[in-house]
Amino acid sequence: MNMVVATEFKPTIVGFLCNWCCYGGADLCGVSRFQYPPYLRVIRLMCSGRVDLSFIFRAFAKGADGVFIGGCHLNDCHYDPEGNYDALGNTLMAKRILEHVGVNPERLRLEWISAGEGVRFADTMIEFSAKVKSLGPLGTSEDTAVADLASRLDAATQLVPYIKLVERERLRVPVRTEEGYRNFFGSEEFTELFNGLILDKLVMSRIMGFLRKQPVPAVEIAGSLDLDPSEVARHLHELTEHGLIKFDAGEHLVAAV
Repeated sequence: MNMVVATEFKPTIVGFLCNWCCYGGADLCGVSRFQYPPYLRVIRLMCSGRVDLSFIFRAFAKGADGVFIGGCHLNDCHYDPEGNYDALGNTLMAKRILEHVGVNPERLRLEWISAGEGVRFADTMIEFSAKVKSLGPLGTSEDTAVADLASRLDAATQLVPYIKLVERERLRVPVRTEEGYRNFFGSEEFTELFNGLILDKLVMSRIMGFLRKQPVPAVEIAGSLDLDPSEVARHLHELTEHGLIKFDAGEHLVAAV
């Protein structure tokens, strides 16, 4: 009689750590032999502000179950007084985008940890590892196939240059404090701007990515991407007007670029 042995889920967590603070905290944690789950895969960066939105989306698209960003405490950045504020803004923006592409935003976490906070680093990783384990492998809590999530994340990655431009021109945070950032990104004003400036472009990016794979009849797009048919029709009209998609000889839609 064959017996099936259940194996414990061991999540993959990609960690982007600031060289001067959080990486130092992780190093102190190791030297001091503070214990935490061995799920973290560390990528060492000189500043948490260097963590681009595309890094986050690609980590999840490549199968990470969680992404952790660790930086210097606010107003203590070693390069630019505002470097870690950029990390905060990117994280809050990424969480909103992840939610819309179907990835649980709780899989992404940002913390400020100094080089002398080895215990805090260990405690944070214990807590975050437990959270990711409770969510299960990527796609489990989302009830979505990993391949589908990867396709949506790729569409978000393609949109990053546009998002940066929009942030610089239209989504400036009025007050450079942590409370100011969280209040702005949680405000109705931001939601309205996000829906109008980014969400529509995200849907169009998904449509373009889908059409690049193969020509399809227009009527199949909404069902394949789990989108509202009227919304898809509106976006197809706009994409056609701008020459980004076209009909082939078989009356199937294809990406023109």
